[in-house]
Amino acid sequence: MTVLERRYRWLLRCYPRAYRTAHGGELLDLLLDSARPGRRVPEAREVVGLVSGGLQARVHELARGNPWWDGMHLGVTAIMAANTAALLPYFGSLPIWVVMSLAALLAILRGRTLLALPLVVATGAKATTIAAGGQLFELTLIPVYPDLLTDRALYSTTSPFAVAAGYILVAASLLVLRGVRQPRSVWWLAALPLVAWSGPEWISEGGESFPLSLNRLVLEAALIALGAWAGHVSRDPRWALGSALYLLVFSTEMAQHLDFLSRQHLAYWGLLTFVTVAAAALPYRYRRHPLD
Repeated sequence: MTVLERRYRWLLRCYPRAYRTAHGGELLDLLLDSARPGRRVPEAREVVGLVSGGLQARVHELARGNPWWDGMHLGVTAIMAANTAALLPYFGSLPIWVVMSLAALLAILRGRTLLALPLVVATGAKATTIAAGGQLFELTLIPVYPDLLTDRALYSTTSPFAVAAGYILVAASLLVLRGVRQPRSVWWLAALPLVAWSGPEWISEGGESFPLSLNRLVLEAALIALGAWAGHVSRDPRWALGSALYLLVFSTEMAQHLDFLSRQHLAYWGLLTFVTVAAAALPYRYRRHPLD
């Protein structure tokens, strides 16, 4: 195997396994036949074409089955990932509840909705009680201080209503999705530290009561924008529904701080809203047809 062939094979990994099995050999032969003799590195246009084509093929492979069930499951996954990330820095004080939240997220990722439901209900009840300053299931020292990733006490900038809203929406969606087996990638777990980390704060007038983290803003906007692109490619609404559910929970949290919202907060909310609306509109874009 030549160096060029190895690099072509590596680029072909952008395509789904089924596509590579069916067409990988033919595509590789075409690339090698068209390459100039002695070439060791693929041309830039070939790299762009293979990566773009592979990602589009993966999007089309994902856009199968009922888009509404899958979109709801996607939104539930994103919300539960945010809920778990909120608890992650407090593992030393709440080890059982962090593990339960992680178990619920893993069950959702594997499509085990009925298994995840009791875990979500129990963790949500405990989290809401902590946010309200109460006690449930076990004695917990309040405020709960972090061990890593942040320097703020648990739910010190979030109301119990916003905490409860996220868990209630997840639990209600799991009831609707009962029996629906839709596994997702475990790469969602990689987002937990980024969301949990308070990150470089975006300075604002209401920063003390409702701080903004640039790393979370970038991650959220990037994922929703990626969903908008996927909807544009596949003309499928599932990514828009998932984004809308996540935006609903985020808007509930924003509404609890109306008296402290600054221009940065409104810009944050406006950016996520704009990208979510784009994700909803792009699958239904008007498609031009050439004249015969």
